[in-house]
Amino acid sequence: MLELYKQGIKLSANSLLANKTRSFLTMLGIIIGVSAVIIIMAVGTGAQSLILSQIESLGGDTIGIMPGKAEEGSMPPSAMGISIISLTYDDAQTLLKGNNAPNIITVVAYSNSVENVTWRSHSYSTDIGGTTVGHLELTKAEVAEGRFFNKEEETNLSKIAILGSQAKEEIFGESEAIGQKIKIKKQTFEVIGIMEEKGNVGFQNFDSTILLPIKTMQKLVAGINHVSIIRVKVDKEENIDKTTEDIKSTLREQHDIKDTSGVSDDFTIRSAAQAMDIVKQITNALKFFLAAMAAMSLVVGGIGIMNIMLVNVTERTREIGLRKAIGAQNKNLLLQFLIESIVLTLVGGIIGIILGILISLLITLVIKNMMGYDWKFEISFLAILMGIGVSTSVGLIFGIYPARKASKLDPIEALRYE
Repeated sequence: MLELYKQGIKLSANSLLANKTRSFLTMLGIIIGVSAVIIIMAVGTGAQSLILSQIESLGGDTIGIMPGKAEEGSMPPSAMGISIISLTYDDAQTLLKGNNAPNIITVVAYSNSVENVTWRSHSYSTDIGGTTVGHLELTKAEVAEGRFFNKEEETNLSKIAILGSQAKEEIFGESEAIGQKIKIKKQTFEVIGIMEEKGNVGFQNFDSTILLPIKTMQKLVAGINHVSIIRVKVDKEENIDKTTEDIKSTLREQHDIKDTSGVSDDFTIRSAAQAMDIVKQITNALKFFLAAMAAMSLVVGGIGIMNIMLVNVTERTREIGLRKAIGAQNKNLLLQFLIESIVLTLVGGIIGIILGILISLLITLVIKNMMGYDWKFEISFLAILMGIGVSTSVGLIFGIYPARKASKLDPIEALRYE
């Protein structure tokens, strides 16, 4: 039996090598399908690790409060770009007093917008972030030059700005920035500080962001009364659950919500751990769904292989008749054509895996070096196993019909075939 397999593989290899171009074009669908599966799985893993690292950077002792009600285990509407105005600066200040939530260390409210900033002839479009004085403590950020604004400046519409390190370079270059005046929406702001390089914190690049006192941002730039998000720092991680309940009670009282079941809440509270669990669920589901869609292209590749193998059987009808005439059995011919089909898909699968790994590595290098993200390069064993397993299965399934057709040919009729 082993000798039969060896002979079948040898004959199949000779047949495929005799038509190199056709063999490669036949494998192309498998190569593309398998490489797509590898790339999608790798990019999905990288994106997931990036998002999770951003959440972790906020610390396990933080809680996020977002406007709008979300069901347990789902993302809040505001996280999906839907504008909701249910949270205010006063909500943050009430929580900061800590009358009903004694484990809170600091509370920071944020209001964000993208605006054009000008200085002399220089123009720079970037994120403008209105925030409160607790921002430094919450994000563990430091001021490299100048100073941060104080509590009084937070509320009295002071026209002052603190630049991220990247924003400073983009606007002023090598020039001195402290004391200079910039314009945002026709309003003039004095630069009082430059932040140390920080990178991304909670999906926002603070190095390119210009920070303003939140009331200044709301009234003079955005023209709003609500805030985008409130972040709370808790004294200990073990007090997260208790503090979450304290925040719910405080905000329900603040918003005059009588229902304590949570159904009528107009806000969503997520701890870092909860956010990570939700992100993992969503990204895993999306990753495997897209991989499954990419794997569907292997079916198209399999149909192509079946068509080529049928043509192959037709072209080699006389050869098949001759082999049968000198004693070749049906199982020999069945095995030969089946092996040809499996070899095509298996080699295509291996090439697809190598190509997918190389493209995934290239994507990682581009994202890390050109975009500055901490992107993780990881090729899962599951993706490789899926690539080899599915491609081999496709070869087996779509090779059976042409192989059976070849084995069933009548030797007399086959020898007469022209």
